[in-house]
Amino acid sequence: MVILSGADWSRLKAALDAAPVGDGQAVPGRAAHGRGGGLAAAQRREVARGAARAGAVVEGGAAAHPLVPLRGVGAGVRPPARRRAAGAGRGVHGRHQRARAPEGGRGGGGAHAHALGRSRGGYGTKACCAADARGRALAFALIPGQAPELAAAPALLGAAAALGAVGRVVCDRGYSSERWRDAIRAAGAEPVVPAHPTHRNAPAHDRAAYRLRHRVENLWARLRESRAVATRYDKTAASYMAGLHLAAALDWLSNGP
Repeated sequence: MVILSGADWSRLKAALDAAPVGDGQAVPGRAAHGRGGGLAAAQRREVARGAARAGAVVEGGAAAHPLVPLRGVGAGVRPPARRRAAGAGRGVHGRHQRARAPEGGRGGGGAHAHALGRSRGGYGTKACCAADARGRALAFALIPGQAPELAAAPALLGAAAALGAVGRVVCDRGYSSERWRDAIRAAGAEPVVPAHPTHRNAPAHDRAAYRLRHRVENLWARLRESRAVATRYDKTAASYMAGLHLAAALDWLSNGP
């Protein structure tokens, strides 16, 4: 660091003011740090010149080479082991090409084997029952939700006939079928089935005996007091059937022999 006295600074300032600017003529009273920054006129014009047009960094020409072929992005970098030949897998079900959980549970035959189906009321099961004259359960049958109850009727009739003689078989209009009436007569019983409105040639039925059909409805009302019977939570049909048998056994005990 240099320290100047007052006299030295006066002589240095006078020398700076007398320095030539531009055309070499001194401008009195012009400080070096003033406007222009001590640059000559030619130098100032050089700095103030307009910028030239910006040019391209890369000259124009052919288009850039694509990283991968246009067809099948990434095919060039995919490992050969993962490529699949054209047409491979066609005609084969997708379930056999991709790993996934087995359909219908643990190899049990699917939803139909467990009496599950979709009807207007949703996805569920229909439980059909054969009852005696006192309204006690004799046999049960499970069918998918969309199946008609008439499909389970022959099995229930056979189970009831195996327990003893059957005098009358009382059913609602949903069981109105000439083939079903013939099956009841073949079992040695009298069919009490009112005719469906669309079956005009159906035989007449015993109206007094048909009034006893409410006993099977009362049976279902008692069985449905059990939540496991009213709403199926069991995955398999065997588990749900076990709950039905347990509820029916308790109903038999409550109603007496």
